[in-house]
Amino acid sequence: MKFFIGVIITTCSMIGGYIGFGGHIEVLWQPYEVAIIVGAAVGVFVLSNSIHVIKDTGTALIHVVNGKSLQREDYLDLLSLLFTIFREGKAKGIMALENDIERPEESKLFKAHPRAMSRKRSINFLCDYLRLISLGSENSHELEVLIEQEIETLHHEMSRPVKALNTIGEALPAFGIIAAVLGIIKAMGYVNQSTEVLGGMIGGALVGTFLGVLLAYALVMPVAQLVAMRRDETINYYNCMKAGLVAYLSGYPPQIAIEYARKVLFAEVQPTFDAVEKTTTESVRAMAQAA
Repeated sequence: MKFFIGVIITTCSMIGGYIGFGGHIEVLWQPYEVAIIVGAAVGVFVLSNSIHVIKDTGTALIHVVNGKSLQREDYLDLLSLLFTIFREGKAKGIMALENDIERPEESKLFKAHPRAMSRKRSINFLCDYLRLISLGSENSHELEVLIEQEIETLHHEMSRPVKALNTIGEALPAFGIIAAVLGIIKAMGYVNQSTEVLGGMIGGALVGTFLGVLLAYALVMPVAQLVAMRRDETINYYNCMKAGLVAYLSGYPPQIAIEYARKVLFAEVQPTFDAVEKTTTESVRAMAQAA
């Protein structure tokens, strides 16, 4: 919803201002110039990016439009899952969780946390490092370095749609100029027409420059920034798991390890200490009842 509100405000202010100082709205209707600009942008985007980046960009745009982002409840569910794993690992040994780690989709422990389970890639990330710990990786510093390297790689991968969108945003003004030049070339073929006709054609041609700049700075680049923010939220989700895993492997009790994980979260989604304690207590009670 916020995305559409921003687009509406931007469009209304531009067109409203144009009409307000006496502009003729019909001049702005230049579908062929839109086709030139947008078609060139899409063509260059396809030409300069891999299929994976194209698909990932499409997914990112869908998430931006529908406003999908991580909420405080998502982090609470993750912290509760981590606490349960760490508690069971301390009480029974991490090897006791081998079946849960190998097949999380069948594990009652994991299925009790549906928000976390809905993020398949992050669950695989978590299980990979729990598996390493169960196999004997006991050096917390070495594990931390490995996790940081994987998160850095993940961040690089997730930044590719942002870079692709910014590249198109930077190119759009040039595509607008190309459309304007083509419009001027067309207008020169009617140089013997009346001033009114020729002026309308030149004005229509210049709309290309306007559209190129508008699409770049009022749509594509802001959308790229939104995608970057969504991707930063995801990286923060992984950093939360990293902090918890490293603290657990360093020998801290589950409650302290979870606090380490909680403290790396962004302020707007960081659950309070009391909220985490309440959620983990409920999780322990539910596990006891299930047993």
